[in-house]
Amino acid sequence: MKNEVVEILSKDYWFKVVEMLQQNWGLIAPSQSGKSCVVYFVSDTSGVFDQIEFAEITEAEKQLRINGFAKYEDDEDASQFIVPPPAPFHRSSHPNGAIYSSGRFWK
Repeated sequence: MKNEVVEILSKDYWFKVVEMLQQNWGLIAPSQSGKSCVVYFVSDTSGVFDQIEFAEITEAEKQLRINGFAKYEDDEDASQFIVPPPAPFHRSSHPNGAIYSSGRFWK
Protein backbone atom coordinates (compact mmCIF):
# COMPACT_ATOMS: atom_id res chain seq x y z
CA MET A 1 0.00 0.00 0.00
CA LYS A 2 2.69 2.50 0.93
CA ASN A 3 4.31 4.08 -2.14
CA GLU A 4 1.32 3.03 -4.27
CA VAL A 5 0.76 5.77 -6.86
CA VAL A 6 -2.49 7.70 -6.40
CA GLU A 7 -3.65 9.41 -9.58
CA ILE A 8 -5.22 12.76 -8.75
CA LEU A 9 -5.85 14.92 -11.79
CA SER A 10 -7.23 17.86 -9.80
CA LYS A 11 -5.28 21.06 -9.27
CA ASP A 12 -7.95 22.39 -6.88
CA TYR A 13 -5.59 22.78 -3.91
CA TRP A 14 -6.84 23.63 -0.44
CA PHE A 15 -4.49 24.06 2.50
CA LYS A 16 -4.41 24.19 6.27
CA VAL A 17 -1.36 25.29 8.21
CA VAL A 18 -1.03 22.75 11.02
CA GLU A 19 2.39 23.62 12.43
CA MET A 20 5.23 25.95 11.72
CA LEU A 21 6.43 25.08 8.19
CA GLN A 22 3.92 22.22 7.82
CA GLN A 23 0.65 22.17 5.89
CA ASN A 24 -2.00 19.61 5.16
CA TRP A 25 -3.36 19.85 1.64
CA GLY A 26 -6.72 18.82 0.25
CA LEU A 27 -7.45 18.08 -3.39
CA ILE A 28 -11.06 17.73 -4.59
CA ALA A 29 -11.49 15.26 -7.43
CA PRO A 30 -14.35 13.25 -8.96
CA SER A 31 -14.86 9.81 -7.42
CA GLN A 32 -14.20 6.73 -9.52
CA SER A 33 -17.94 6.31 -10.10
CA GLY A 34 -18.23 9.95 -11.18
CA LYS A 35 -21.34 10.33 -9.00
CA SER A 36 -19.62 12.06 -6.09
CA CYS A 37 -16.27 13.62 -5.23
CA VAL A 38 -13.37 12.78 -2.99
CA VAL A 39 -11.15 15.07 -0.97
CA TYR A 40 -7.67 13.57 -0.90
CA PHE A 41 -5.54 14.79 2.00
CA VAL A 42 -1.91 15.17 1.03
CA SER A 43 1.26 15.97 2.95
CA ASP A 44 3.91 18.45 1.85
CA THR A 45 5.83 15.46 0.47
CA SER A 46 2.97 14.38 -1.88
CA GLY A 47 1.83 11.50 0.32
CA VAL A 48 -1.93 10.83 0.39
CA PHE A 49 -2.66 10.01 4.02
CA ASP A 50 -6.48 10.20 4.17
CA GLN A 51 -9.60 10.84 2.09
CA ILE A 52 -13.29 11.63 2.53
CA GLU A 53 -16.05 11.21 -0.06
CA PHE A 54 -18.80 13.82 -0.48
CA ALA A 55 -21.97 13.80 -2.59
CA GLU A 56 -21.17 17.17 -4.20
CA ILE A 57 -18.23 19.52 -4.69
CA THR A 58 -20.08 22.37 -2.97
CA GLU A 59 -20.43 20.23 0.17
CA ALA A 60 -16.75 19.27 0.05
CA GLU A 61 -15.75 22.94 -0.22
CA LYS A 62 -18.07 23.91 2.63
CA GLN A 63 -16.67 21.18 4.88
CA LEU A 64 -13.08 22.11 4.06
CA ARG A 65 -13.78 25.72 5.07
CA ILE A 66 -15.51 24.66 8.30
CA ASN A 67 -12.42 22.61 9.14
CA GLY A 68 -9.93 25.42 8.65
CA PHE A 69 -8.83 24.86 5.05
CA ALA A 70 -8.52 27.72 2.56
CA LYS A 71 -8.50 27.55 -1.23
CA TYR A 72 -4.92 28.11 -2.36
CA GLU A 73 -5.72 30.06 -5.52
CA ASP A 74 -7.94 32.47 -3.56
CA ASP A 75 -5.24 33.31 -1.00
CA GLU A 76 -2.80 35.77 -2.57
CA ASP A 77 -0.46 35.65 0.43
CA ALA A 78 -0.19 31.85 0.51
CA SER A 79 1.92 31.64 -2.64
CA GLN A 80 4.49 33.88 -0.98
CA PHE A 81 5.35 31.31 1.68
CA ILE A 82 4.07 27.85 0.65
CA VAL A 83 3.98 25.73 -2.51
CA PRO A 84 1.51 22.88 -3.14
CA PRO A 85 2.95 19.37 -3.24
CA PRO A 86 3.60 18.18 -6.79
CA ALA A 87 2.34 15.05 -8.53
CA PRO A 88 2.94 12.17 -8.66
CA PHE A 89 1.09 11.43 -5.44
CA HIS A 90 1.57 8.23 -3.46
CA ARG A 91 -0.17 6.39 -0.62
CA SER A 92 1.28 7.32 2.69
CA SER A 93 0.36 7.24 6.34
CA HIS A 94 0.02 9.94 8.97
CA PRO A 95 1.65 9.50 12.39
CA ASN A 96 -1.81 9.90 13.96
CA GLY A 97 -3.64 7.62 11.52
CA ALA A 98 -6.70 8.66 9.49
CA ILE A 99 -6.99 12.04 11.18
CA TYR A 100 -9.84 13.48 9.12
CA SER A 101 -11.97 10.51 8.03
CA SER A 102 -11.93 9.16 11.60
CA GLY A 103 -13.59 12.37 12.78
CA ARG A 104 -10.87 13.11 15.36
CA PHE A 105 -9.82 16.30 13.59
CA TRP A 106 -12.94 16.87 11.48
CA LYS A 107 -16.05 18.82 12.52
